[in-house]
Amino acid sequence: MFKNRFLVIAASMLSILLLAACSSEKSSGNSSTEKEKVQVVTTYSIVYDIVKNVGGELVEIHSLAPIGSNPHEYDPLPADVQKTTDADAVFYNGLNLEAGNSWFDNLMETAGKDGKDAPVFLMSKGVKAMHLTTEGNEGEEDPHAWLDIRNGIKYAENARDGLIKVDPANKEIYEKNAKEYIAKLQELHDKALAEFNEIPEEKRVLVTSEGAFKYFSEAYGFQAEYIWEINQENQGTPEQITRIVDIINEKGITGLFLETSIDPRSMEAVSSETKVPIMGKVFTDSLAKAGEDGDTYISMMKWNIKTIKEGLSK
Repeated sequence: MFKNRFLVIAASMLSILLLAACSSEKSSGNSSTEKEKVQVVTTYSIVYDIVKNVGGELVEIHSLAPIGSNPHEYDPLPADVQKTTDADAVFYNGLNLEAGNSWFDNLMETAGKDGKDAPVFLMSKGVKAMHLTTEGNEGEEDPHAWLDIRNGIKYAENARDGLIKVDPANKEIYEKNAKEYIAKLQELHDKALAEFNEIPEEKRVLVTSEGAFKYFSEAYGFQAEYIWEINQENQGTPEQITRIVDIINEKGITGLFLETSIDPRSMEAVSSETKVPIMGKVFTDSLAKAGEDGDTYISMMKWNIKTIKEGLSK
C-alpha cells in the first residue's frame, strides 16, 4: 500500500515538473520572440506609420495618441506609461506638438526616458521650423511639418537613423526600407507639385479650421487661411469667426476644407455665414482608421492632394 501511494505521488510530482518545464519553455519562447523585435513608442499615428515603414517586421510599435484624437494635448493612460517605460526607443514629432500641458515631458520623466541611456528620437530634426503669429503664441514653432512631404522624407531619415542606433545589427534592412519608402515619398511630392500647378494661382487659397497648412502651403504654392492658428482651448471664438468671414468675402474664396480630427461646428458656421461650401475633409493631425482612405501617411497625403485639387478647381 505505502509503495503504491509513493508511486502515485512520485508520478504526480513528475507530471507537475514536466508541465512547469513546458510552461517555462513556452513563456521563454514568447519572451524571446518579443525581444527579437525592437519595442518602440511613438506619440501619434503619423509618426507611427513612418517608423513602421522603415522598421518593417523588425519593430513592434505602440502609438500613444489614438487615431482621430488631438496629439497637441493628450492624457497618457497607465498602459502608455508601462509601454514607454519598457520601450527600446521613443519617437516624437517635436516642434511644440506634444507640449500641451507638458504631457510628453511628464511622461518621459515618469518612464525614465532621458534621451541618453533610453533613446528618445526627434522626428523633425533638420526641419526648418515655421512659427506662429497670433497673440499669445508669437514665435512658437508650428508643429505640422509633415504636411510638406519633403519634411516627411526627413522624418523617414530620422526614423532610419534612430532604429540603426538602437539595433545596429539590422542596419542594412533599415537602410533598404528607408530608401524604398523615401523614393515613394519623393514621387508623391513631385506629383503634388504637378497637380497643384494646374490650379489658377488666384484660386490657391486654402481655408481650414486650424492653421495647420503653413508648411504645406509654402511647399505647394498656396496661401493658408484659418479660423484659429493652433488647436488649444480658446478656438472658434466669435472674433475668430468674424475675422475669417471677412477674409473669405474679401478674397472671393469659393471652397472651404474641414479637418478630420476637428469639431465641424466652427467651419459649418463659417460656411453658413458666407454661403461658401465645405468642399471636403482633409487630414492633419491623425491618420484614418485602419482600412479607410487615409490610413497611412502616403494615403492621407494622396487624399489631401486629390481633395484640395478637386475642391479648388470647381
